[in-house]
This record gives sequence, structure tokens and C-alpha cells, in this order.
Amino acid sequence: MPGTEDLPQSPSEEGRFERCFRADYAPVLAFAIRRLSDRGAAEDAAAETFAVAWRRRELIPEEPLPWLYAIALRVIANQRRSSERRRRLGDRLAHEADAGISPSEPLEAIDRRDAFAHAFRHLDEDEREVLRLIAWDGLDTRDAARVLGCSTGAFRVRLHRARRKLSKQLAAAGHSPHEHSARASHPAEETS
Repeated sequence: MPGTEDLPQSPSEEGRFERCFRADYAPVLAFAIRRLSDRGAAEDAAAETFAVAWRRRELIPEEPLPWLYAIALRVIANQRRSSERRRRLGDRLAHEADAGISPSEPLEAIDRRDAFAHAFRHLDEDEREVLRLIAWDGLDTRDAARVLGCSTGAFRVRLHRARRKLSKQLAAAGHSPHEHSARASHPAEETS
């Protein structure tokens, strides 16, 4: 880690981390292997678990294994979410590639893309982030609310307002917001 060399290190923290790593790497790896089908992904999860432990080495308890298992569970959950987002993105890209643009429409498609980009740029950063979390990152409203640290209800209000403002921007530019709705909406959205 850059910059950590300048920080004073407690010998007890470093020693505790080293003992923890030596004693608990194999159980943490086995824990990850039991939960992941791919050994490489399990090794990555174990490595990330100990990277988190290193960053939090001052918090390592006397009995670190349950603490490490809790970290590993969060790391594995993050890996699964990332994998699922990549899969959904691949599916969406494949669907969009299959839909394609007919050779007679390239100028209209470029015009729609430019109008959307212009309208999107004119939103506030908070509004853009709300839309990105749903449309680009594929999060549902509950997870997106967690990212922003607000309630699901508050996030839904923000999403509604951001969509409404984007629609107004597109309408002002002479484009129907529905031209872009296929791209702006995503199956990961939840209405419940």
C-alpha cells in the first residue's frame, strides 16, 4: 500500500496479523472453496479476506477465525454480485447487439445517442448517480439505496425525479423520452 510505510506500525499488530495469516489462511481458503465452485475464485476471496484483515489489523480479535469468516462471507457476496452484474451486462450487450441498428437508421441512432448524452450531462451529479446505479450498474432499488445510504423509499423518489428531469431534457431537445427508455430501464429494477 502506498503511503503506509510512513505510518508507525505497532509490532504487536504486525505480529498478530502474521500469526493470524499463518494459522488461519488454510481454514479461510477451505471456507471459500466450500462456497465457491471455482478454486481460483476461492483463492481470490481468501486473498481479499486477508487484505481486509491487513487494513484492519488493529481490530484483529484474540480468536480471529470467526472474524475472518465474516469478512470472507462479505467478500464472497461481493464476488457473486460482481459476477452476476457481469453476466447481466453480457446478456444485455448480446441483446442489444442482436437488436442492432438497421443500416437505414445510423444517423437517427447517433442523433438519439447524442441527445441522450447531452440531456444526461445536464442533470445534477446526484441525479446522474441515481440513474447510473440502476441502468449501468444493474442494481435494484434496495441495493442502490444502500450504496447511497438512504432508505429504499427515498431512493425511489430520487429515481423518479431523475427520470422525470431526464425526460424533460430530452423533450426540450425534441426527442421522445421513450426512444431511450429501453436503455434507461433495466430488469434489475424492483417495484416492490
